[in-house]
Amino acid sequence: MESRPLGRTGASVSVVGLGTWQLGADWGDVDDATAAAVLGTALDAGVTLLDTADVYGDGRSEQRIAAVLADRGGQRPFVATKAGRRADPFVAETYTPENLRAWVDRSRRNLAVDTLDLVQLHCPPPAVYSDQRVYDTLDGFVADGSIAAYGVSVETVAEGLTALQHEGVQSIQVILNVFRRKPLEELLPAAAAAQVGILARVPLASGLLTGRFTEDTTFGADDHRQFNRNGEAFDVGETFAGVPYEVGVAAAREFVELCGDRTPAQVALRWIIQQDGVTAVIPGASSVRQAEGNAAAADLAPLTDTELADLERLYDERIRAHVHSRW
Repeated sequence: MESRPLGRTGASVSVVGLGTWQLGADWGDVDDATAAAVLGTALDAGVTLLDTADVYGDGRSEQRIAAVLADRGGQRPFVATKAGRRADPFVAETYTPENLRAWVDRSRRNLAVDTLDLVQLHCPPPAVYSDQRVYDTLDGFVADGSIAAYGVSVETVAEGLTALQHEGVQSIQVILNVFRRKPLEELLPAAAAAQVGILARVPLASGLLTGRFTEDTTFGADDHRQFNRNGEAFDVGETFAGVPYEVGVAAAREFVELCGDRTPAQVALRWIIQQDGVTAVIPGASSVRQAEGNAAAADLAPLTDTELADLERLYDERIRAHVHSRW
């Protein structure tokens, strides 16, 4: 699989990574055996980037990754985790050096490593992105070997642009997909100019872009596509990319038609891979089949100019009014 450099970290990662939110919580039940099979399948397919967070299942995702990597042995993939959503109360003032230390050390224990490859501030309160004390603390963790590098995970383009003003930031994780195009305008060019990596999350708009959902599709009570549909638990942009569900289902039908005989999920991932400035896309998977299909998107032929124009038109006509000004 093609690899690309991740910012100025010195690491190269596969263009298709694996997001592991599903292996922790909030996507329905995924047991230990299934989680291990998903991880193993992705790694066998050439994935060298795993993205997790300390709050995915209260550490379960990190622990499952550690267990699988210990069993496999050999060369380790690049494991990016996230910290900060454990803040209680969830306000900027809670991001103290002491709390940052506790969160980082907990992830080191969960992942069974001395040095974390990458720690990303996990969509913190907006004021954190401009708090120099936070960056100074993270610089200290790099200096003492607790982490090798740090980045940010953002909800908005503005947050990403603020983070780019701090030279220690090596990566920005942002929602980017066929239904969320705003980062293409300013954030990706600015990150490229600063030699900062871009990790694209929510690439399938929480499954909308697979084309499998209808207006009558139901989700379990423990699935964020049910309990966060209106932003009840966290930013609504994380669920269906912020697109109202019925609007997204209708637009996804047209998207599927534009895909022809190709798998819609793979076309959606391929679109992201070929955007200038993207380092990697990090789709999640809750089954071996999904992990295999996601990895195979790296081998799909690039979309044509006509296809790209059709997808831009779809966004402009059906989606833009609902999301573009919000994030």
